[in-house]
Amino acid sequence: MEQKGCGLGVLCCKFKPHLLMTLVQLAYSTLYFIAEASFNHGLNPYVYVTYRNILAGLVLFPFAYFLERKTRPKLTLALFLEFFVLSLLGLSLSLVMYFIGLNYTNPTFVTALYNTIASITFVIAVVLRIEVIKLRNPRSIAKIVGTLVSLGGVMIVTLYRGPIIRNVWPPLIHINNNDDQIHEEWLKGSLLVIASCVAWAIWYIMQAYTLKRYPAQWSLTTWQCIVGGAQSAVYSVIVEHDKSAWIIGFNIELWSIIYGGIVASGLVVYIQLWCTEEKGPVFVTMFNPLLTVITAVLSYFVVGDRLHLGCLVGAMVVVIGLYLLIWGKEEEQEADDINSSKEQFKGNNSDDPQKHNTTGTDGLPL
Repeated sequence: MEQKGCGLGVLCCKFKPHLLMTLVQLAYSTLYFIAEASFNHGLNPYVYVTYRNILAGLVLFPFAYFLERKTRPKLTLALFLEFFVLSLLGLSLSLVMYFIGLNYTNPTFVTALYNTIASITFVIAVVLRIEVIKLRNPRSIAKIVGTLVSLGGVMIVTLYRGPIIRNVWPPLIHINNNDDQIHEEWLKGSLLVIASCVAWAIWYIMQAYTLKRYPAQWSLTTWQCIVGGAQSAVYSVIVEHDKSAWIIGFNIELWSIIYGGIVASGLVVYIQLWCTEEKGPVFVTMFNPLLTVITAVLSYFVVGDRLHLGCLVGAMVVVIGLYLLIWGKEEEQEADDINSSKEQFKGNNSDDPQKHNTTGTDGLPL
């Protein structure tokens, strides 16, 4: 029994980042439907992002202050400027563009475009040498093919509809969409979502560098939420002149802000920071394709949206691409651990001068 328990504990520790990132995608998928319902109810996207970030900062502040009081690095002007840029890219301007795009399109389409973050992040990581590609290495080829396959699945979901699959039961939740506005503003919404995805890809990469100089996830998350709330408040006041838009009643608008602030801007960002430090930014974005699958399933079974055959085919292709990405990344991680152990063993046995005449290893992917 003890061996089984020990084996289960080791297994959970090994796949803890995978489980956490899967839960992150589920949390994001739920967020889209709550946010869409609140926007249809009259909530302004600018006001939503402002309240959400401020609430997240207030909730996270006690955790950051007490849990990292002795380990938190000293704040410098350079670090604060990094926090400012991070907040702009990840929690203020990008969120405003993203949710306005959601208001103009629909959750399934938005989550399909969201998957481009993984590919954009992968390309940027290769350019910055965070990820090393060896064309003769099967693991590197698996990551490239997995990225392309995932994008292909997203293109299928977006461009190919096919026959409609009938709903097996009435929708559990009714969300009234303005189809006329969606079709009129579709192009604008698409461009806004794409711009936000590029910003998020840069945000993931930049967070990996910032964490090396400021290894305090709670504090970094709190700073981003507070600064992001201040940023969104400034341009929300400039854009939104109707004072009544800032009044929130006890309805879906309030619950949307609470969920978005505590779960999406707070807990989820902290989990992503932890996974970024453990596995790297590309690993975090690997799980984005799951969002399309989860959203399509919830749209069909819970909200009652029409599900087309193309969505199912694209979802299966996305899962295949995700598996290839994870396989390539995990195999590289194991290779890194083996080579690190060898290097450490050589360092501990450095009495023989001839052992220092090694040619070294090739560039190891992170």
